[in-house]
Amino acid sequence: MGKLTLVMLLASVVGCSNTPPLSSSRAAKPPVAEPQKMAITMNNYTVNKLQSLLALHNALPQADKSQMIALLSQAFLDTPYVANQLIGSASTPEQLVIDFSGLDCFTYLDYVQALRTASNENELVENVIQTRYINGRIDFQHRKHFFTDWAQTEHILASDITAQLSPHAVTVSKHLNRKADGSLYLPGLPTVERPISYIPSEFVDDNVITQLQTGDYIGIYSKLPGLDVTHTGFFIITQHGPVLRNASSSKESMKVMDSPFASYVSHTPGIVVLRPH
Repeated sequence: MGKLTLVMLLASVVGCSNTPPLSSSRAAKPPVAEPQKMAITMNNYTVNKLQSLLALHNALPQADKSQMIALLSQAFLDTPYVANQLIGSASTPEQLVIDFSGLDCFTYLDYVQALRTASNENELVENVIQTRYINGRIDFQHRKHFFTDWAQTEHILASDITAQLSPHAVTVSKHLNRKADGSLYLPGLPTVERPISYIPSEFVDDNVITQLQTGDYIGIYSKLPGLDVTHTGFFIITQHGPVLRNASSSKESMKVMDSPFASYVSHTPGIVVLRPH
């Protein structure tokens, strides 16, 4: 099958790896612009992979969200890790990227989240837009740059259940996008003040792990000012035990893989847990 080009009608297109969002000035919705056409071209690998994933989804109409996330995320195992797949910045127009041939930890979540309720190509594209962008506006300023955006910005994708899982959960107020020296991780975007709850790794014990569900989105907490997490993945219960299914950037891996959950988390500052809707 050759390249697939989809032409979508988008309500608003303003020129735009996981990093900071817009502030929560959500009361007033932006004026609706005239619909505008945007062509999304997928490479051959992505087209073929998409067809197989849609077939998998459509063959299991009764699967619940946990089963579907487990199946779809498994289909990406061994996919190469590739950083900086998304295109757009304060000075570079945003492009709608859909590329299954290489993933970073956040685009991996993006695509599985979008695929789990898509039954055809157009639904997949629309789901990627709604997953990746606040109010579906394809521009850099509205991209959901932070993991916790999924639980905090318009079109809520998941609930932050971190504080419910352990009495040892810690909540820290952070100014997302602002480094310790006051400069910005992403120039051109505002800082966002947000409380971030996490469970320190020494308290991610059997009591916490037994409360997690297959398909939960896991963020590895960052102690750095201005960041909520430094890595993301899926919590999956396998026949070999719980794993963090993740697009690993470690030099010895550089691919989507299953990492033993408790062992992986023990070497991190802690976890943030979002439960998909």
